[in-house]
Amino acid sequence: MSKRNIILIGFMGTGKTVTGRVLAERTGMELVDMDSIIEERAGKPISEIFATDGEPAFREMERALAHELSQREGLIISTGGGVVLNPDNVADFQQNGLVVCLTASPATIFQRLGNDTTRPLLSGDKKEQISGILQTRQPLYDAIEHQIDGDRLDPAGRADAILRLYNLET
Repeated sequence: MSKRNIILIGFMGTGKTVTGRVLAERTGMELVDMDSIIEERAGKPISEIFATDGEPAFREMERALAHELSQREGLIISTGGGVVLNPDNVADFQQNGLVVCLTASPATIFQRLGNDTTRPLLSGDKKEQISGILQTRQPLYDAIEHQIDGDRLDPAGRADAILRLYNLET
């Protein structure tokens, strides 16, 4: 199997982590979750980073980690939903990996995140927040060449589609 990374990008709730787990199981590659690493290094949850240090501080940590991980090989990288906000993140990942955007409808995302209280950008009316953030980021997600439909496919189906792409490119 190639040393190239597989990078999963997409809005929160599109299935990056669960799809990453299936891919890791099937390939033997190491799954790294960027948000978990940032929380571990900061010593606090992302919601607390946003509350105490602000979103710009979080985005700086995310940028540094994206650059660091893009230098490694043989990883499945589950990114945070906002990783696309900095085009340098995507450019770094594309140099040594297959970048795939997982998609899902706002209804699916709301269904998956309706009871989630850990996401700092979803305070207040979740449906409204999801729609607004998704609308803002949609052009950035759309710019990713490879798109996998998270509404139509379950995690195993998403993993199958990603592995077909990965094997075509390696």
